[in-house]
Amino acid sequence: MTLLKRWGMWAAVLCLLGAGALVLFASWMTRLQSALIIAAAVLFVVSAALNWREGASLLGRRGMRHGAAAALLVLIALGVVVLANAVSLRYNARWDMTEGKRHSLSPQTVKLLKGLNAPVEAIAFFRSDMPGKKTAEDLLKQYTQASGGKFTYRMEDPDRSPGLAKRYGIETYGTLVMQSGEKSEKVPDAEEERLTNALVKVTRPGNPVIYVVKGHGERDISSAERTGLSQAKEQMEKANYTVKELELARTGTVPADAAVVIVPGPKNDLLPPEILALDEYLAKGGRVLFMADPLQADGVAKYLVKYGVTLGNDLVVEPSPIGQLFGVGPEVPLVTRYEPHAITKDMGNVMSGFPLTRSVTPAPNPPRGLRATALARTSRDSWGETDLEGLRRGQPARKDPTDTQGPVSVLTAVTIEPAPGAKTDPKTEGEAGKKPEGRLVVLGTSTFASNQALSFQGNRDLFLNILAWLAGQEGEIAIRPKDARQNPIALTASESRSVLLLSIVVLPVAVMVAGIWRVVRRRRIK
Repeated sequence: MTLLKRWGMWAAVLCLLGAGALVLFASWMTRLQSALIIAAAVLFVVSAALNWREGASLLGRRGMRHGAAAALLVLIALGVVVLANAVSLRYNARWDMTEGKRHSLSPQTVKLLKGLNAPVEAIAFFRSDMPGKKTAEDLLKQYTQASGGKFTYRMEDPDRSPGLAKRYGIETYGTLVMQSGEKSEKVPDAEEERLTNALVKVTRPGNPVIYVVKGHGERDISSAERTGLSQAKEQMEKANYTVKELELARTGTVPADAAVVIVPGPKNDLLPPEILALDEYLAKGGRVLFMADPLQADGVAKYLVKYGVTLGNDLVVEPSPIGQLFGVGPEVPLVTRYEPHAITKDMGNVMSGFPLTRSVTPAPNPPRGLRATALARTSRDSWGETDLEGLRRGQPARKDPTDTQGPVSVLTAVTIEPAPGAKTDPKTEGEAGKKPEGRLVVLGTSTFASNQALSFQGNRDLFLNILAWLAGQEGEIAIRPKDARQNPIALTASESRSVLLLSIVVLPVAVMVAGIWRVVRRRRIK
């Protein structure tokens, strides 16, 4: 008892320090942490009971009273800190001041999380000492907060949970598993774009199939050249679409599993059986994206008239100083003005470029059952140049009264109401047997989606928004995650020397001089 009376309090302090060390460096040893805290409490109570006479005499001293008051103030300060921390955990806010909101979730991700109908869980397999663990956990916390409780996550160490890692086939550290119901998807690293794509995969019933028409000189969906569409294909697959090529001349019909059909800039006219196949597909509630380049396939313009769309025999130009800032010429009109529509509702502050485009305008009097809407217009300084022969000869474009006056529409969407008695696929019928409406979007250029232009400003988002609307995936229409971009500071040799001298010589000498001046001044005053 004498030993416990003399050293019990110190033993309690050592137990508390040990518990704190375990929390910081071995957080998984929760049972030992609890045991040390309980032992510290027992030792404190027993030691206080054995030393109550000495404690009472000490409290009667003046110094002890002052010490107790100081200790009370420290406890009050600690209580305030703990309370503030608890409140901040429950009610918190974030302010992202970085360029492009690099540390905030994109509107597409937030929209998907808020629209979750079923719980989704993410399991992140990280070692406790991995440098990327904190970044991944912070990102997953943002997903949880945006979902309203539908999205949950947990961090697992594959070395301490080998059975769980083997169950999900985890082979590398930093892998995440997204699961909902019976579906699961592995993500190689914690990037928002990959996490959001995995979220779509585990929550979407199936992957819509997009068919790309070929055989008329269209752009190649697999070509990595500047004029190809390989980047567009990559983005569609990232968005969990299945992309296939389609030769309408061979099949004669559009496949039954087609969610969207793309006609990317045909150089030659489609054959009558192919046109008939597209008409039948649209009449059954099909969805088609036409990209019609100027000076090519005159029959396309005649074909689209029946759907209330007028393709201008022109080339839209815009001698804008803004375009010069972005390094593009007058043949790439920039669009910042969008009309209200599901495709463009989140594009208000996003610029897009339409290189080598013709005008695409809704017909003044569209046929019955059609609703055509102009979605994107160029500025008032632009016009549709109709002197195409002059442009071919290298003459500069000049605005005159015969040209299409700006603002010029370069993108039009058409909704096709099902005709009475039209046959439809039962699989595509909505609730209560409602026949689906056909949808058609017409772009005045296929260069817009090419490898050389898809990454320009908002082109990728607008392209994927068009496909989402056509495929009936309105919940995925938004601005998508941007690639993380580093902004290093490049210094010349002289600038590097200046920074070095400032930090090593100038600032230390300035502090030293200020200190010497202060000491000398005090001595003179004395």
